[in-house]
Amino acid sequence: MIIVAGWLRVAEHDRDRYLAGVAEVTGQARRAPGCLDFVQAADVLDAERITVYERWESDADLERFRASGDPDAPEPDLPDVLSAEVRRYRIASVEAP
Repeated sequence: MIIVAGWLRVAEHDRDRYLAGVAEVTGQARRAPGCLDFVQAADVLDAERITVYERWESDADLERFRASGDPDAPEPDLPDVLSAEVRRYRIASVEAP
């Protein structure tokens, strides 16, 4: 299992526009083979922060999704990301909390 998790930081006044701009990607990811969860969401304590969380069955599923976009489609008009820390984690086992 692969988890991609972390955060993005955008200007406070741009956060809602950023999240609206990536909403379609969220739907596409959730319908993609091997996607177990996918979310980019507003942080409740920090008005500039967006939490990123993706869970995939495999590297192949993640890479297939990332390569699945239409190369001729225009890029979404998103505000600048001021900073980010997002990492990929390889999970060896899963247990109940």
